[in-house]
Amino acid sequence: MSQHARGTFDVAIAPVGTPDVGEGSALGTMTLSKTFHGVVDGTSKGTMLTAGSTGTPGSAAYVAVERFQGTVDGRKGGFALVHRGVMSARGQDLVITIVPDSGSGELKGIAGSLGIEVKDGKHFYDLEYTLP
Repeated sequence: MSQHARGTFDVAIAPVGTPDVGEGSALGTMTLSKTFHGVVDGTSKGTMLTAGSTGTPGSAAYVAVERFQGTVDGRKGGFALVHRGVMSARGQDLVITIVPDSGSGELKGIAGSLGIEVKDGKHFYDLEYTLP
């Protein structure tokens, strides 16, 4: 049975190098650093690859991987997440999944997905997960 863990997180995103700007798009690399608060309590670090439109503000895509270390509902361990996001004027399509078999410690066997919402500049998460 799936469980939900909800709370907030802080995120710092920093560019790595200079973006590769070409006809129609700009490609970039970023580092991610997050601190999770609430039922999920810990930190993560990751890398993001981006593609943005040079002609339409807000149209972009990204992929990322990050590794979380901390606790989920008091269980200590870690796991990896993989992201796929596409944004445009029509909205956003964001899928963040726990990498299969990446759980460690008391989180070994964790599976599920992470939802993110940004409201008034504050980041919220909803981790839907199962544990054996």
